[in-house]
Amino acid sequence: MTVVRGCEMPDDLLYDVENNIWYREEDDGTVTIGMTMVAAAMAGELVAFTAKKAGRKVKAGRSCATVESGKWVGPAKIAFEAEVVESNAELNANPKLANSDPYGEGWMARLKPVDWGAAKGQLIPGTEVAGPYETKMAADDFAGCEA
Repeated sequence: MTVVRGCEMPDDLLYDVENNIWYREEDDGTVTIGMTMVAAAMAGELVAFTAKKAGRKVKAGRSCATVESGKWVGPAKIAFEAEVVESNAELNANPKLANSDPYGEGWMARLKPVDWGAAKGQLIPGTEVAGPYETKMAADDFAGCEA
């Protein structure tokens, strides 16, 4: 497990550092995504989560969900073109799951990428994410997850 400034990032995931999103390949060809621990810590306690409905197509760099905390409302942007296969109904009912378990029960959506091979090449493996996240945290003036 990679840890940067107290923020955990599992090695078996892929990351879009710019948008603070993690990606996990599933055996059925879909990709599960969620907010990183960094995103959850920066946003604060989540109060609402609204994902695009299953069947919706989302272009690269566009939002597949809206996330809201007491101090922030924003899009969850994906790195590649995909179709939403499923959204996490549990997260919709209890948005705090993204804070308490961002890499488990707090997942946001399952996507079917248009071209996973190309998309995967844009993402950073968990074993290589420490440097890019340290740079991003410094640029964002973010002390870390334990601050």
